Amino acid sequence: MVAEKSWEEFRETGLFVFINSFLHIFGWSIVMEIDSGKILRVYPARVKFRGFDEKSTEKAYLHITEYMNNNSSVLLDEAKE
Repeated sequence: MVAEKSWEEFRETGLFVFINSFLHIFGWSIVMEIDSGKILRVYPARVKFRGFDEKSTEKAYLHITEYMNNNSSVLLDEAKE
């Protein structure tokens, strides 16, 4: 099953920062260009920076935890299929 989701929804889960944290290890990132709250472009890029500030990371982890809390039964059912 594939259910297409928006970049906005992906970002709201906190996974965008989490995935980019991992990609930063290799000098890569997914860049999201935003103007007035609207996502204009998303693309992969090589980057020199590594990691995010503590506040951004904590916020992302909170969103990921909320996502897991709200979707754990669905994720478990999908994993069992």
